[in-house]
Amino acid sequence: MRVLGVDPGLTRCGVGVVDGAPGRPLKMAGVGVVRTPAEAEIGPRLLLIEQGLELWLDEYRPDLVAVERVFAQHNVRTVMGTAQASAVAMLCATRRGIPVTLHTPSEVKAAVTGSGRADKAQVTAMVTRLLRLDAPPKPADAADALALAICHIWRGSAAGKIAAALAQQQQQTPRPTVRQEYRR
Repeated sequence: MRVLGVDPGLTRCGVGVVDGAPGRPLKMAGVGVVRTPAEAEIGPRLLLIEQGLELWLDEYRPDLVAVERVFAQHNVRTVMGTAQASAVAMLCATRRGIPVTLHTPSEVKAAVTGSGRADKAQVTAMVTRLLRLDAPPKPADAADALALAICHIWRGSAAGKIAAALAQQQQQTPRPTVRQEYRR
């Protein structure tokens, strides 16, 4: 399975592609960031993110796109920009028929480090180790994107299999019929 992880942001949108399957070694296919100028208006910045993500989708042809779920922060402006960049990533993937999943930051940290409260340095160190890289991916947004992809390969595929098995079981299990009889 090839997963494109996206750590959404307006100034730096982290992207990372990982190949792998649960129980098998992971391999990084690509990592980087899509950058936009902080002084530019929001519309052109979102367009640059879209164009950058489209290039990544063209080059790596992922099976799935994993995006960090936006969570509430005190800085509304930051949350809005992150949410807008996240929506662009989801739109680009959906336009191509590529499934999209969202993972929370704590879910990603727990999958990669074993602790949902790990700091950025711990996540980067584990990503470097898991992908057997010579040096840590930089900037941190790029490492976070790889962590998202790893998280989905390890957790998302298992969750998807469980959901599919449950759906199949519900289709195969005969449902009892309710028959009401009225007696006077």
